Amino acid sequence: MGDALGLWIGSHGHTLIYGGATGGLMSRVSNAAKAAGAHVVGVIPPRIIAAGRLADNCDYLIEVNNMSERKQRMRDEADVMVCLPGSYGTLDEMMDATSSAIVGEHHKPTYVLNYKGFYEPLMTQIELMKSLQFIPQDEHYKPLFVDSLDELEELLNC
Repeated sequence: MGDALGLWIGSHGHTLIYGGATGGLMSRVSNAAKAAGAHVVGVIPPRIIAAGRLADNCDYLIEVNNMSERKQRMRDEADVMVCLPGSYGTLDEMMDATSSAIVGEHHKPTYVLNYKGFYEPLMTQIELMKSLQFIPQDEHYKPLFVDSLDELEELLNC
């Protein structure tokens, strides 16, 4: 999945903006994107660099002071946000992109690849929050969940 998405990014002449670190699916995406000719931009705070996790495939590196600045800078630089299966950082970035859009800080789409049902529990939680009226039934902004890379690529081609 990561290799295929990276290949799509590079072969379509897009730029990848990501956290600039090694590890996780984004390493695979960034390496494949770079190999396919994409311009790769890393956004990274000093704590991740100090931990020895700076990726060596970035054409351009943006150093920020902390993780909050990292999220904002990636959001500012990107045209679209894509969330793959991941851990706490991925969830944090997804929720940050969503909540900042809800209050009008940006109008960029957030696409979530629900690969092999990875995000089913989150989708259930969102429905629970709607049923309890923590989230409006008719949201004006929400992340769009897709079940396959083909669906994601179709949305990205629009």
